Amino acid sequence: MDDFLPTDDEWQLLHELRLRGFVPFAEEFERLVENVFVVHKAKLVAFTPQGRAAHESWARYELGTETHASAQRLHDNFDPLNKELLTVCSAWQVRPGGAPNDHTDATYDWQVIDRLDRLHEKAAPRIRRLARDATRFERYDRTLRTALRKIIDDGATEWFTSPRIDSYHTVWNQLHEDLLLALGIDRNA
Repeated sequence: MDDFLPTDDEWQLLHELRLRGFVPFAEEFERLVENVFVVHKAKLVAFTPQGRAAHESWARYELGTETHASAQRLHDNFDPLNKELLTVCSAWQVRPGGAPNDHTDATYDWQVIDRLDRLHEKAAPRIRRLARDATRFERYDRTLRTALRKIIDDGATEWFTSPRIDSYHTVWNQLHEDLLLALGIDRNA
């Protein structure tokens, strides 16, 4: 195992596992299981401690590089955007006064969707700027935009916060986690 180095595709599998928390087992994970980077549990895979540590090292951008500086710029301005997203998602799920949003008031729902759209307009250029220097961040602008379009154009409201699909909230959380990994910041800190 000490000599084992995952291929680029295997690193991407490990990265997907880290961002999603779990992924179904597929034969692409075989070498990673054999080399104790992941374990196969039921139909899913999970990190081993050494696999998690190796992935964290791979995912972290080297201090002093342009990729690190770009990730740091987004991170420095991310907290207000993240708080705004959490507020918008809360408004989507719970109406003022604490009642669950049953989505029968189209006017209210469209006001919340408009807030999400405005947040996206602020966040997207910053995400694209990072993606120019750090290609692994390219997918976030596209997947966030796709989720937003499904909400606005198709009325597919599950694309707002559902954890079962690449909803806006789910992808945003992955972006946040990836940003922390790139900078070597512990989420609990």
